[in-house]
Amino acid sequence: MHRRPPTPRSTILSTRPRTTAFALATAACTIGAVLFAAGPADAATRHVLPDSVPTWATAADDTGTVAASTDVEGEVYLPLKDQAGAEALATAVSTPGTSRYRKPLSPKAWIAAYAPTKSDVDQVTGFLRAQGLSITGVPASHEFVVFRGSASVVDSVLGTTLHAYRHAQQTLVAPSTAPSLPASVAGLVSGVSVDQGRLLTHPELVQQGETPASSTPTRNLRQQAAAPTGINATCSAYDGQHTATVPAAYGRTSVPTFACGYVPNQIRSAYGVDALGKQGVSGQGQTVAVIDAYASPSIIHDTDSYSAQHGEPALTSATFEQRIPAQSQFTDQALCQQPSGWQGEETLDVQSVHAVAPSAKILYVGGTNCGGGLDVAMSRILDQGLADLVSNSYGDVGENLPLASIRGQENLHIQAAGEGIGLYFSSGDNGDESASLGSAQPDFPASSPWVTAVGGTSLGVAKDGHKTYETGWGDLLDQIVTSPRGNVYTTPLPGGIVGGGAGGGRSTLFDQPAYQRGVVPAGLANGKRVSPDLAALADPYTGFSIGIRPITDDAKLTTGAFENETYGGTSLASPITAALSALVQQSTNTRLGFANPTLYATYRAVPASFSDVTPPASPIALAYTSATSGHDFLVTLDHDTSLTTATGYDDVTGLGAVSFRGLSAVARR
Repeated sequence: MHRRPPTPRSTILSTRPRTTAFALATAACTIGAVLFAAGPADAATRHVLPDSVPTWATAADDTGTVAASTDVEGEVYLPLKDQAGAEALATAVSTPGTSRYRKPLSPKAWIAAYAPTKSDVDQVTGFLRAQGLSITGVPASHEFVVFRGSASVVDSVLGTTLHAYRHAQQTLVAPSTAPSLPASVAGLVSGVSVDQGRLLTHPELVQQGETPASSTPTRNLRQQAAAPTGINATCSAYDGQHTATVPAAYGRTSVPTFACGYVPNQIRSAYGVDALGKQGVSGQGQTVAVIDAYASPSIIHDTDSYSAQHGEPALTSATFEQRIPAQSQFTDQALCQQPSGWQGEETLDVQSVHAVAPSAKILYVGGTNCGGGLDVAMSRILDQGLADLVSNSYGDVGENLPLASIRGQENLHIQAAGEGIGLYFSSGDNGDESASLGSAQPDFPASSPWVTAVGGTSLGVAKDGHKTYETGWGDLLDQIVTSPRGNVYTTPLPGGIVGGGAGGGRSTLFDQPAYQRGVVPAGLANGKRVSPDLAALADPYTGFSIGIRPITDDAKLTTGAFENETYGGTSLASPITAALSALVQQSTNTRLGFANPTLYATYRAVPASFSDVTPPASPIALAYTSATSGHDFLVTLDHDTSLTTATGYDDVTGLGAVSFRGLSAVARR
């Protein structure tokens, strides 16, 4: 059935008119290298680059100019040759009923048709180098240029002054006024980003006993000393293995304990793929790419140790490849939470994909940092067609980036869709982000209308491997302490300690794509894109066990002894979904590509294809004892800030929980 294509990008994300760009590009060619040798101050005319100052760079939070020697990364974005054509192609390739459905272009053909020209990017890089900036990344698609330089040089080149601002519990560099460039160069670009807000991009990862924070590394719960309660909840290998006696809660005093961490065969069973291996379906011939910052020095050793521990196959040259920067190329490590801050993320991504699809090839591509380095990693995959499924378990703090950066990244998503490559992004671990930003908004890039956003669930797995429950991920913790009346809760139930919750909600930037119309309730959308689209396991208290040798020294990348840890976050949900998609592609001999239009079309036709995640009939709670503090907590599930589960589409789990059966229905559409 023919479906109406997604709405083109929001009008606020419109691009610079190409007629102007072409005219200025022609003028630039006549000026040539003479202009490159001149400083910006010598240019007779400069053009301001709009949408390149973050909204958080306000006078109220300005702490003054930064030192001239401060090393700064920036990114210049070039417009596509035919923005409307690229979007139309991406829509047609992804939408059931069109003549181009599932007939993508090759990377080479897409670049030839839509990417900026080599001549344009050469002029931009030539200008930047001539002014004293270093070029650290230019993709084959020529869509952006990543550069570095001292603040004084950046100020001169961009005609602005870099200041430091207080934002998201950090002090970050951003331009105090709109950047500008000489007219001949400005006409070749669509925008520039020189703010460190991009370096708040973080892994969407949560461990048990942590409270996630968008802008800072997760931190352990640290309550004041309290007398022992005697609860001492023991983790359960499966739902209901152990129970604990707690103060009366929701009409009972005995509740199940938290999960030790599910292992590969339990995940396969819960998502309906445990029998596929016997049918020869375990991901053969499929490649799932994983993008994160930096690289774990022990990923192969760790995964092989973990696999042996659980009777799983070791990695081979056919099932794992990595393309990573040298340690000497790592940059911005302090703001990006260090290689050790990303090691657990990479380990979770690789081991969860391997758990679900043990014969699939995993391609890990590491960025030099958590900013422009991630764009370079993404382009490396897209420009060479290295995979047709890409899991991205990271996100920004809401949509709080300059529109120039949003546009630049969105063009990569459009390229992926046109090439038939499905991008899966974690929806976030901080609910609606209002605690960090003061207003509700989803995380970008998951909020992009050209990617599949994966939200989170809490999952019970029985001893025999079947699901006992699946509800929306949103944990509220209430500490249990002793009193003259016995053990009591410190606050009224469900508690006031946020243990994380799936991100999502209404975009502040993107208009509602056509594929969501009639499915997403109007009260949720109000004319805007709403995320997530699907959901999978994310709750750390019903989380996934990994094996890791943690980095003990970020400077030397030395590691400690092998240990098991339990992780959650939508960082887990995204690779599970990508791996399930790999199994579906193998079993149906279908390339899913950008799946959203087909997901929603399938939902309209056969809603039962999706496992609807609704509020539980009665509250589900788990007993948890912290291994670090020894304190006891009651964890109440399905409390995710202002986001709520509901019958049908909701902003915690989207259309519902993923399953092999459901994704197979999508593939066959």
